Amino acid sequence: MEINNDAVHAEITEAFWRYTNAMITNDIEVVKEMFWDSEHTLRYGKGESLYGKEAIARFRDGQRGRPLEIDVTRLVITAFGQDFGTANCEMQIQGADGMTRMSHSWVRMDEGWRIVAAQVSDAPPT
Repeated sequence: MEINNDAVHAEITEAFWRYTNAMITNDIEVVKEMFWDSEHTLRYGKGESLYGKEAIARFRDGQRGRPLEIDVTRLVITAFGQDFGTANCEMQIQGADGMTRMSHSWVRMDEGWRIVAAQVSDAPPT
């Protein structure tokens, strides 16, 4: 299996930043679009476990009106073959104590790259 094909790595990186910039600008429709439309999609957050795209969409709809100021301090993207990759980052969210971690599993679907699993957690102190 090819790891980090340049073109695939660039596509996942672009998808990651499209999602992250949508979070920053509070473009909830794009944030929701970036998740795979399936009951198998999941998102674990700091205070929630969401199963299925509908649950994730309801959660995101509740966040309208709250843009974020995010500084991604470390980003590791790995492409596995042509159709799967991961994006893991550490970030500072303005107003939050400490660092936050965000992990995504990305799959190339007919409609483009989509998040199939996501997790957000606090990073331990360094």
